[in-house]
Amino acid sequence: MTNYGIVLITASSAEEAKAIAKSLVEEHLAACVSLTPVRSIYSWQGNIEDEEEWQLIIKTNLTQFDRLESRIRQLHSYDVPEIIAVPIIKGSRDYLNWIGEQCHSTH
Repeated sequence: MTNYGIVLITASSAEEAKAIAKSLVEEHLAACVSLTPVRSIYSWQGNIEDEEEWQLIIKTNLTQFDRLESRIRQLHSYDVPEIIAVPIIKGSRDYLNWIGEQCHSTH
């Protein structure tokens, strides 16, 4: 059974976000990556941080999650990048089929 989902990550800049997104799509680990600026408030190493970041919304086949996570870690500048997968419960059959066609294993 195919397991489509959304993977959320944040990046420190638009340039980093675009580079990660482009690599994931080129490598068929993502069908589409949407980018949007966000403001994140979080605790890190005992401090409260307030940062402008970029949210990446990655549409993918979650059966490739391990490869996707590994590639994100290779490309990402953060020590502990946000990498959160959320399953798609329902969706347009045509769109889900398109995700499947774009996200195919090259290994």
